[in-house]
Amino acid sequence: MEKINLIAHKREVFGKKLRTVRKAGDVPAIVYGQEKEPEPVTVNAHEFTKIYARAGHNTIIDLKIDQDASDNVLIQDVATDPINGDITHADFYRVNMSQAIRTSVPIHFVGDAPAVYQDEGTLLTNIEEVEVETLPAKLPANIEVDISSLDDFEKAIHISDLKVPEGVEILDDPEELVCKVDPPRSEEELEALNEEIVEEMPAEEGAEASEEAGEAEGGSEDKPAEKPAE
Repeated sequence: MEKINLIAHKREVFGKKLRTVRKAGDVPAIVYGQEKEPEPVTVNAHEFTKIYARAGHNTIIDLKIDQDASDNVLIQDVATDPINGDITHADFYRVNMSQAIRTSVPIHFVGDAPAVYQDEGTLLTNIEEVEVETLPAKLPANIEVDISSLDDFEKAIHISDLKVPEGVEILDDPEELVCKVDPPRSEEELEALNEEIVEEMPAEEGAEASEEAGEAEGGSEDKPAEKPAE
C-alpha cells in the first residue's frame, strides 16, 4: 500500500482572518473522525497540492500535526477558488486501519479496443468510479479496466468483469455497464440527425437567417452596426 507523509500545524485562526493564512502560502484544514474532537490545522499549499494530485481521495496519508503522534487520514473533501483553481480548504478524515471503510475508487482504462481502431467505433464509458469496501491498508489507488477485449460491437464490460485485489469488495450493481464500443453512425443516421437539429432551431433564428439571406441577395446598402466599444 502506498503511504504518503504530510506535516500539518495547529491553527487558531478562523473566519475572515484565514485570508492571512492563504496569503502566507498555507491551506486551512480540519481533521476529524474516529470519535475525536475536530482539529483545525494548516498545511503548506504547494506541498498539499502535489500530494492531492497524487493521492486523490483514496490513498492513506500519514498526517503529523506538530509534535503529536501522526494520524492515518484520507482527504475527504477539498474546496477550490472558482477563479484561479487554488485549493482554499481541505478536510481530513481519520481512519482506523483495523476497520473496513467504504469509499469511491476511480476507474483507469488501459489498452486499446480493436472495435475502435479497426472498425472506427466510439468507446462509450458509462462510469468513472466504483464504491468499494475494504480495510484501509488494501484500498487500491484505482481499478484498471483493460478494454482490449472489446473487439466487436456486441461485447461490453460490466462491473462483474472488474478484477480487484483480494479483500476489496465492489458494492455497485454487478450488472451495471462499465464500457462498450458503439458502431459508427451511417450516412442515413447522420442525415436524420442533421434534420432534427434544423427542425429544433427556434423560429426566430430561422427568420433572422432568412432576412440576412434576403439582404445579401438584394445588395442592401445598410451599413452593419459598429461593434460597441469594450
